[in-house]
Amino acid sequence: MKIGYIRVSTVEQNEARQEVLMEQLGVERVFIDKQTGTNTNRPALKELMEFVREGDCVVVESISRFARSAKDLLVLVDELTKKKVNFISQKEAIDFSTPVGSCILGIFGSIYELEVSSLHQRQAEGIAIAKANGKYLGRKPIEHPDFEKVVKVWRNGDITAVEAMKRLGGMKPTTFYRKVKKYEICKNC
Repeated sequence: MKIGYIRVSTVEQNEARQEVLMEQLGVERVFIDKQTGTNTNRPALKELMEFVREGDCVVVESISRFARSAKDLLVLVDELTKKKVNFISQKEAIDFSTPVGSCILGIFGSIYELEVSSLHQRQAEGIAIAKANGKYLGRKPIEHPDFEKVVKVWRNGDITAVEAMKRLGGMKPTTFYRKVKKYEICKNC
């Protein structure tokens, strides 16, 4: 059985291009994930890995749709190989059941991992430049209009810290205690 796997990084992205390819290739069953490929914890991918049987062929548009790290790619293809399932990447025109395909699998996996690492490095450099120019300030701090009042009630022992966090809109403990510390320092200035 020819089985297709499609992945787009976000719900907003359109998988139509990959679906057309699968149709052209005569794929009988398609599994679709709409989430990042940074790990293999994806519902449709898990379902595909459980569904495949000996003699099946898994087809992807490109390696990057299947896995984003060399390690994940190698683990997934190894699992498919153990089940005697072939894996084909259409964009790279590689059949990973051949010796050449196995060799290229390792090379491509490393190249994609390098590409992702480079992307993150460029992103960090861009953020650093934006910060230096005062254009990137990070996420806005959580401000609650009743913070001082709730902290005073909590400090008086009238409510628990858990209750205080609930009254502040479900504030997380680390945020709550950090803000309390900052508030008390500023109060004493």
